[in-house]
Amino acid sequence: MNYHTSWRNKVKEGRGCDRKPFWGFGRKGLPTLDWATTSANFTYFLFMNIHEYQSKQLFDAAGVAVPAGAVAQSPEEFDAAIASFPTGSAVVVKAQIHAGGRGKGTFKDGFQGGVHVVDSNEVAKEKAAAMLGNVLVTKQTGEVGREVRTVYFTEAVDIAKEFYLAILMDRATSKPVIIASLEGGVDIEEVAENSPEKIIKVIIEPTLGLRSYQAREIAFGLQLKGDSFKQCVKLLNKLYAFFWTKDCSQVEVNPLITTTDGDVVALDAKVNFDSNALFRQPDIVELRDESEEDSREVEASKFDLNYIALDGDVACMVNGAGLAMATMDIIKHYGGSPANFLDVGGGATEEQVENAFRILVSDPAVKAILVNIFGGIMKCDVIATGIVNAAKNLELSLPLVVRLEGTNVEAGKRILSESGLALEPADSLAEAAEKVVKLAADAT
Repeated sequence: MNYHTSWRNKVKEGRGCDRKPFWGFGRKGLPTLDWATTSANFTYFLFMNIHEYQSKQLFDAAGVAVPAGAVAQSPEEFDAAIASFPTGSAVVVKAQIHAGGRGKGTFKDGFQGGVHVVDSNEVAKEKAAAMLGNVLVTKQTGEVGREVRTVYFTEAVDIAKEFYLAILMDRATSKPVIIASLEGGVDIEEVAENSPEKIIKVIIEPTLGLRSYQAREIAFGLQLKGDSFKQCVKLLNKLYAFFWTKDCSQVEVNPLITTTDGDVVALDAKVNFDSNALFRQPDIVELRDESEEDSREVEASKFDLNYIALDGDVACMVNGAGLAMATMDIIKHYGGSPANFLDVGGGATEEQVENAFRILVSDPAVKAILVNIFGGIMKCDVIATGIVNAAKNLELSLPLVVRLEGTNVEAGKRILSESGLALEPADSLAEAAEKVVKLAADAT
């Protein structure tokens, strides 16, 4: 479901994230999303991401004005996709990946830019062909980049003015907030840093929804007048209704524009959905693109495991998000680097434990594994049995450190000690972390 987890330093690089994953109110009023639980070094949050063209299709269905557009996933589909545009008119060609910064990105073969504005259909097809099947590298993809499997053709519009608009959940108030700015088409962080007075923030009371005066306040703040003012108010109401009814965690339009005719149009669209609410949104789930996700994360979701791949060499299996974050923090404290976030939940079965191990060992970077379980509803003997079965079935050769506490802990420890497995027990989290970091270092 695009469950994303990022270390704070990796967030700055955009690793594992799409666009600006953190929203709330930070320094100088900077909007940042961090709407899950955080520790000193780690932030854990869940959302489902979709492509720009899918976001615009949803906007259009919700009554939010967007430019006409069509997608293609092969050169044979280019002509049909462009056919709806007036002959000789300008066309925008956009690479579709789950990452921001596409326009400034570079393809692996040296082709520059994942967004191009061209003057003819023929040139549009040439640009699309150069993108399709190529790997686009942006600030948010990291050096690996992402393969472009879909290109999006949109009708070019004459821009009079660009704005920034977003609807988010504010962690400080636990309420939706609308953020707007006179400066669009640029990173909102830059605006907050250099021109904080240009940022408009309006908190929405969930029980009341977006009030008419609030929509007008935002339109006034954007210095719109006449019919553009009215269109903006209408767009805000429809966009908020979409945000609320579709269980969004983020709706971002950057830029929102006025055309030379005075129309207000969402020129770009970025939408994330709260994964915990997807059971209410089957139509949204259908939009999931598994090719944009880590294959191990996709596999984990099949077994109701919360797994996020990271770049370290110490694999972690923990029950509970808070304990998982504490475990990762202490691994860092002892000089190690977590290879993943893996929360098996409070009621994992032996089968889930075995599948969790299967996913952990599939990462070639892993040098050692740490299991840290605090049994409440979760029983330590169940976990221990799952560990033993997994180690034997997978012929586990990696160093393994296990720390168990809580319900049926003595039975769990007995199962491990009688298993014949070459594992390292630990009585405390600190001891477990210190041991696993050393084992990983020795295995390097």
